[in-house]
Amino acid sequence: MANVLHHSLLTEFDISLFRAGKHFKLYEKLGSHIVEVDGQWGTYFAVWAPNAQAVSVTGNFNHWNRDSHPLAARWDSSGIWEGFIPGLGKGELYKYHVHARDGRHLSKGDPFALFWEIPPNTASIVWDLDYQWNDSAWMEKRREKAGLEQPYSVYEVHIGTWKKKHGGMRSLSYKELADELVKYVKDMGFTHVEFLPVMEHPYFPSWGYQITGYFAPTSRFGTPQEFMYLMDAFHQAEIGVLLDWVPSHFPADAHGLADFDGTHLYDHADPRKGFHPDWRSCIFNYGRHEVRSFLISNALFWLDKYHADGLRVDAVASMLYLDYSREAGQWIPNEYGGNENLEAISFLKEFNESVYASFPDAMTIAEESTAWTGVSRPTYTGGLGFGQKWMMGWMHDTLNFFKHDPIHRQYHHNEITFSLVYAFSENFMLPLSHDEVVHGKGSLMHRMPGDEWQRFANLRLLYGYMFTHPGTTLLFMGDEFAQTSEWNIEKGLEWWLTQFDYHKGMQAWVKQLNQFYRSQPALFEQQFSPEGFQWIDHGDYQNSTLSYLRYGKDKEKPLAVICNFTPVIRKDYKIGLPLPGIWKEILNSDGQEYGGTGQNHNSGPLETVQETWHGRPYTASLTLPPLGVIVLELAEHRPTAPVKAKAKAAPKAKSTPTAAKPKAPVKKAAAKPGAVKKKE
Repeated sequence: MANVLHHSLLTEFDISLFRAGKHFKLYEKLGSHIVEVDGQWGTYFAVWAPNAQAVSVTGNFNHWNRDSHPLAARWDSSGIWEGFIPGLGKGELYKYHVHARDGRHLSKGDPFALFWEIPPNTASIVWDLDYQWNDSAWMEKRREKAGLEQPYSVYEVHIGTWKKKHGGMRSLSYKELADELVKYVKDMGFTHVEFLPVMEHPYFPSWGYQITGYFAPTSRFGTPQEFMYLMDAFHQAEIGVLLDWVPSHFPADAHGLADFDGTHLYDHADPRKGFHPDWRSCIFNYGRHEVRSFLISNALFWLDKYHADGLRVDAVASMLYLDYSREAGQWIPNEYGGNENLEAISFLKEFNESVYASFPDAMTIAEESTAWTGVSRPTYTGGLGFGQKWMMGWMHDTLNFFKHDPIHRQYHHNEITFSLVYAFSENFMLPLSHDEVVHGKGSLMHRMPGDEWQRFANLRLLYGYMFTHPGTTLLFMGDEFAQTSEWNIEKGLEWWLTQFDYHKGMQAWVKQLNQFYRSQPALFEQQFSPEGFQWIDHGDYQNSTLSYLRYGKDKEKPLAVICNFTPVIRKDYKIGLPLPGIWKEILNSDGQEYGGTGQNHNSGPLETVQETWHGRPYTASLTLPPLGVIVLELAEHRPTAPVKAKAKAAPKAKSTPTAAKPKAPVKKAAAKPGAVKKKE
């Protein structure tokens, strides 16, 4: 085998863009690429290491000899080292040996590697991305339906623990997931999956959030082509795929980006800006042009080469604030004396502009937990430019409200109504994510009060309220069948629970909610607009009820939603309605097929009377199920006669409470006593 030959894929224009922070397809130029040079096939290598004395390629092919295959520094002072090694092909292990200026010898993986060894091994692998995609119908449909007026019901998945085999010892492969996970998500009716970070990471319990291989799906579950096969399978099943992306920090592992050429190349040297105290990791230097090119190229790479439908950006708040998780004296103010990270703000705006310029039918979603203004507003109006933002305030308030015993909820009514004060200030996604079922928080079921029946009814009510609240939705895996124990990174989900009726009923309820949400334009056409929502009554705190209207573009087809947050059955409960005629109950969480009593439905037509109630001209009387939510639609629009004995308008709904400790008539599958309560 000949030693390194001079060859370059980089043009002067590439270098100019790279140094200006404007090269967003670096993955086509840097890293390892199998090419033909002067009739010889081999691999071209290019790596950015501007402060190195020397860089060479090591691997099995040269017995990891650091002197055998040196790369040449480019003449243009770009800091890029490159060279072509004839005969070196797909599947070869390699690393860069970096001789730092301080004399240290560093062994580094390739920042642009397409494939890595299975951890704990740390070598990069020469690879290609050749794959024959079969998702053209999906991609065309995605282009036609781009925008915010689409249903987004997201199933958040950690690939390694969704389901395990051999007694929990082995995760499913990408190929197995393409069969089992795709079928499941399709059957459950979710519109999208969102994967916790799939990029290569050395420490499995980091959940993927400590990334060393930004351009490679983890090799734990298969090859890049097998991950493409999984993405392809979802698209053929008409399911979108969102990838969790982590530009906020990276780990300090010796083979990774940290100390790459013997200096703080990708991060800040000053720990007040370059070290993250929460995760003990390195923070990217967003003001360095080459780092911006690296990160934005990485974002576009997953949308380009893997056909991802969107990126959920992790820990945006930690990027925006210089004093995030820092005490006084532990951070450096910006040039104006403030705590805003101006370089990160500029980066996030450019990231979003670049994504939407290249992929206008993709979606970017921010995990941002503060009241920063305009996260999901266009950059030309001063916003950060994201498509959606996680509604963390809604999540905290709602879970706090549901933890209260129903008898006390009347004193916490503001917790369940407050989200509508700011619901349309951003394009919000309502998340019940992995973060809510870890670190001692327990499962969602664990937070529900009451006896077994009430806990399941509470959770059904929570999901019904969530799916009818303005915005899009996200559920973490296992929540859909009411997993009773906290998510454990070392275990698969507790699928055995689905043999029991209550859990099976919860699964059926979430499936029904997905189908309902997707089929009702009133729930998604104006999900980010105040025109899509009106209160019927938000002030009935004494009965702990809420009622509201949802509208699509057709104002003649609203939905009325009524939630009862107590275990009391409320008969003859009056609500004001905007249109006269026959209303019909089309959804009820107390259905027997969902684990409810099946005894508290409004089965007949609900005919309005002309009586002012809740400030509206028409009234209907309902039965509200215990700890339940119902949805009504206008089945027949027709004039209504005034009520004979005119009643005074009442600001609050009256109800006839019925003492109830509902008993579910469903019969449980044979099991050990207490099996349903196990591990709660």
